[in-house]
Amino acid sequence: MLPQNRRLRHLQGIYLRNLSFTRPHGRAADDLDAYLPSTKTPTLHDGPPPQLHHAHSSESLISTKVNARRRSTLTNANPITHQKQLEYTVESRAADVFFSLHCDQDAEPFYLSEVSERAINFNFRFFDLSQTGPSITRESRFIIKIWAKRQRIWTLLLTEHVDMRSLHYLGTLRNHHFPPNCLVFHLVDGVYSLELSSKKHEPKQAPTLPTSTYNALMKLSNLDNSIQDALATREALTAQINSILERTPPDAVPQAQESAILASKYVSAQMRALRTAQARRDELQASIEARRTAIRDGRAAQARASDDVKHAQSKLPASRALIATNRESIHGQRRRVCEDLAHIFPITPSPSGAPLSFSICGVPLPNTNYDPTLSTSTEDSLSAALGYVAQLTHALQFYLSVPLPYPLRPFGSRSSIRDDISLLPDSQREFPLFIRGGATAQYRFDYAWFLLNKDIETLCVASAGLKVVDIRHTLPNLKYLLYVCSAGREEVPERKRGGVRGLWAGRLRKTGSGGGGGGGNARDDAASISTAGSRPGSADSGVNKHREQLMGRVMGKENGNGSSLSPVAGVGGDSSFGSSAGGTGSPGSSNSVVGLPFDEGSTMLSLRTKGLRENVGAVAQA
Repeated sequence: MLPQNRRLRHLQGIYLRNLSFTRPHGRAADDLDAYLPSTKTPTLHDGPPPQLHHAHSSESLISTKVNARRRSTLTNANPITHQKQLEYTVESRAADVFFSLHCDQDAEPFYLSEVSERAINFNFRFFDLSQTGPSITRESRFIIKIWAKRQRIWTLLLTEHVDMRSLHYLGTLRNHHFPPNCLVFHLVDGVYSLELSSKKHEPKQAPTLPTSTYNALMKLSNLDNSIQDALATREALTAQINSILERTPPDAVPQAQESAILASKYVSAQMRALRTAQARRDELQASIEARRTAIRDGRAAQARASDDVKHAQSKLPASRALIATNRESIHGQRRRVCEDLAHIFPITPSPSGAPLSFSICGVPLPNTNYDPTLSTSTEDSLSAALGYVAQLTHALQFYLSVPLPYPLRPFGSRSSIRDDISLLPDSQREFPLFIRGGATAQYRFDYAWFLLNKDIETLCVASAGLKVVDIRHTLPNLKYLLYVCSAGREEVPERKRGGVRGLWAGRLRKTGSGGGGGGGNARDDAASISTAGSRPGSADSGVNKHREQLMGRVMGKENGNGSSLSPVAGVGGDSSFGSSAGGTGSPGSSNSVVGLPFDEGSTMLSLRTKGLRENVGAVAQA
C-alpha cells in the first residue's frame, strides 16, 4: 500500500513489544535533541521534565576490562533466592495494559482496547473502525495512549503521535529485535512500525486489473459528498427538533387519552374473563350436583346390593352345592358319552402288531402314512377309516364344548374338512378326506389329513389338557382322549330320560297264518303301533307315517330276496327296534316281510323320549 493511501480504516490491530518502565539513558545530548520535539512523550510522573544527559567521551565508552568475565549472581544461590529474584524480575517488567486511540490530544477516544493482564509483550484484539464515521476513517494521523497498571494504580505510560504515512513495513513479527515499548501496527496489507527500518516490498505477481476512470471517480466523490451533506443536514435537523421539543411543554392530553383507551381495553378483557369464569363456575356447580346425585344413587345401589348379599348368604351354600353337583353331573355325562362313543367307534390295536398301529370299527388306519401305489381296496379302507374318525371328531366337539378350528363335514367315506383360516380362494377351501387320484389330489388329501389331526390336537389340549407328542398319530391320540375323558372313580351315570320326541325302537312281532304269509298282519301291527305312539293330529303322527312309508319302500327295493322283519326282545325294559333274517319269500311278494340291509342277527336300537316309551316298527311295502 502506498504511504499516501494509508488511512485509519486500514488499521486492524496493534502490538506492544518489550514493555519497560525505565527511562532510556546513555544518549548524547546536543542541540538537535534539545530543540526538536520528540515523537515519544513518556509521562510516568507528573513532575518536571527530565534533564538531558551529557555526552560521554569516546574513551569512557570503551570498556577498560576487555577480558573481564560477567558473573551471575544466581549461580551459587539457593532455590528460594533464585525464585524470589525471578519473581522480582517479573514484577518489575509485567503489568496490565490497554490503549486508547484519539484524533486530538484532548478529544475523547474513539476506540478503547481490552485489558491484557500480567504480560510484557501484548497482542491486542483486532478491531474494525469502519463504523466510526468518515471523519475518523479518512484520517491518516492519530494519537495512541498506552495505559499501565502497577501496584493497583493506572498510569499513562506512553503517548505516541502516529502518522501512518511514516510507517515502515516489516512484513512479519519474527526475526526482529524490538526496542523497549515498541509499537507495531497491523494494517490490511501487513505489519508496520515507526522505529524499525523499513523492509522493501516484494511486488505481487498478479495480472493487471482495469481501474476506474476519472469521471467515475469524480461521480463517486460527488456522491460521497452528497451523502455527507445529507448526514450533516440530518444531524442539524435532529438537533433543531430536539431543541424545539425541549422548549415546548409536554401535552398530557394524548397520553391521558391513550391511557384511557388502554384502561377501557383492560376493563373489557376483564369483563370477558369474568363472564367466562362465571360460566365455568356454573358448569362446575352443575357437574358437582350431578356427581352428588350419582353418589347418592350409587350409595343406594350399594345398600341394595349389600342387602341382597346378606339375603343371598343363606342361599350361597346351596348354590355352591348345586354348582358342584352340576359339574359332577356334567363330568359324569361326558364320561358316559365318551364311553358310549368308545363302544360305538371301537379303536383297537391293528392285527399287524406294528407299534402305535390301530384300527377303528375294524378298519385299519395308518399314522399319516399313505403309499400312492396302494390298491383301490386299500384306498377305500383308508377313506372309510378317515370317515369314522371325522364322524367321531365331529361328535366330540359338541359333547366336549370345544369348537374345532377346521370344520368337518362327515359323510362316510366321502368326508371332507374346510380351512377358513389360511389365505386360500373360497372355491379351494374344501379338502377331501379320501383319494381321487392325481398329484394335486394327493396333496389336498394329505393336507386334509393334517387338518383333521390339528382338530384332534385341539380337542386334546382344550378339553382334557393333554399334551400331544405327535399329531400324526391319529387313532392313538383319539383313543387316548376317549380314555382320559371316560376315566373316573365313580360309576358312570345312567342316561337321562327326556329329550326330543322321536321314533322309539320297538319289537316287531310277526303275525300271520303261514310262513311268509303274514305280511298284512305285520303291516297292520306296525300301523297300529305307529298310530298309538303319537297323538292324533300331532306333527309326530304325520312324520312317523311318512317315515314308515319311506322305510318300507327302501327296504322293499333293497331286500327283494324275501327277508322279513323279525321281532327281537328289548333289553333292560327298553323298547328296541330290531330286524333279523326272515323266512324265504319271492321277490315282489306282498306277503313277505323284509329286514334292514345291515341286519346281522339280532339288532337293537334304543331311543328314549320324555316320559313315554313307544314301539314303532317299520314294515316293508310290497
